[in-house]
Amino acid sequence: MKEFSWIFWDFDGVIKDSVEVKTNAFVALFQKFGCEVATRVKEHHETHGGMSRFDKIPLYLEWAGEEPSSTRVSDLCEQFAQLVLQSVINAPWVSGVEQFLHQNPYKQTFVLVSATPQIELEEIINRLHLTKCFAEIFGSPTTKTAAISMMLDLYSLDPKNCLMIGDSLEDYKAAKANHVSFLLRRHSTNAALFTDDTLPSVNDFMSL
Repeated sequence: MKEFSWIFWDFDGVIKDSVEVKTNAFVALFQKFGCEVATRVKEHHETHGGMSRFDKIPLYLEWAGEEPSSTRVSDLCEQFAQLVLQSVINAPWVSGVEQFLHQNPYKQTFVLVSATPQIELEEIINRLHLTKCFAEIFGSPTTKTAAISMMLDLYSLDPKNCLMIGDSLEDYKAAKANHVSFLLRRHSTNAALFTDDTLPSVNDFMSL
């Protein structure tokens, strides 16, 4: 990891073990539509971890037989935010990551790219005392692919000097689209998605 000068970090599942928090929130929102819909929502969220809630909720409403009007989507997004904000903050740290971010042992430039809404993401990062760790923070509606591309262009970066650390297929696709190396943070939720043992990966950040 020390060979890269710029590191793009995902948040859920990479910095905080908060993937399950958001899974439970989506299930709670759609449980009233029946177990079949709730199960479908759960399975989709777990296989599309890096996808924005603003894209997921309209889709889930359609599965539930509701018209995904802007008002309805906005209301459910607000309910989702209320369910997850404090729970994400309280979620366990991925082992070693808090110290790694603060110490930045290889003097790299860190950029956060997440599907969490921008304002919410900034509040979470501020309350976790991580704001100074990142040169830039990108949340929804900016996609991860677009965020990485913007930074590459803005600072005339060589993609070979950049690394994306993520835990979802969306993270992997964002790295690949920008010709940036990818480091997978493996955990129980994404085990079935990443079966390639040759893909560079870590379980935690204790020994980096």
